[in-house]
Amino acid sequence: MALPPGQRAVDGFPRFGTHLHHPPPDVPADPVIEIGGALAESITLSVAELATLPRREIRADFHCVAGWSATDLLWEGVPFETLYRTRVEPLIEAGDSISHVVFEGLDGFQSIVLLEDVLADNVLIADRLNGRPLDSDHGAPVRLVSPHQYGFINTKHLSRIEFDTTEPPIPDRWSPLASHPRARVWEEERHRHLPGRLVRPIYRSLIGPIRKLSARGSRVSR
Repeated sequence: MALPPGQRAVDGFPRFGTHLHHPPPDVPADPVIEIGGALAESITLSVAELATLPRREIRADFHCVAGWSATDLLWEGVPFETLYRTRVEPLIEAGDSISHVVFEGLDGFQSIVLLEDVLADNVLIADRLNGRPLDSDHGAPVRLVSPHQYGFINTKHLSRIEFDTTEPPIPDRWSPLASHPRARVWEEERHRHLPGRLVRPIYRSLIGPIRKLSARGSRVSR
């Protein structure tokens, strides 16, 4: 199957991201996901409880905004739409309309997603990859998996989900190189203001250095 424009397949699934050489965050003994925002009340859902909801497997590629793709990955977890319909919709006040979702990880990283994008049928809150529990490099204990969007949307180490009726401010920790509000890979929405084709050479030049730095913080390879 052809890759999206500007993407090149790589061997394996490298650790990569704004964390650079920093190790993955410590995971609590009983991890939870806080759910809040423009809701009648905030709730806390344990990762163990999340795992009891209806589950799904999807086989999909992972596309980094820098231009590399890890192909043929098997993800398993709870469809985000299932979580939303069963646990969130009953908490929305009459007359309110949720437009955006903010995902936050234990490392403080945040991504902002349009609700319509994250309700796609291939979006998961995943806890398994290729038949095994997620490891620390790839988002343990759970992460967002949205295959039709670049990796910077796919928040790892998920610990909080916030639902908003308007677009929140861009998180301070977002890289200016990965800032498009929708980040759809087939539309090559890499940068908020610049065309994807224009920024390809800049992004590709950073793959090697970032990959080497990110590998230094890996707990898997130690």
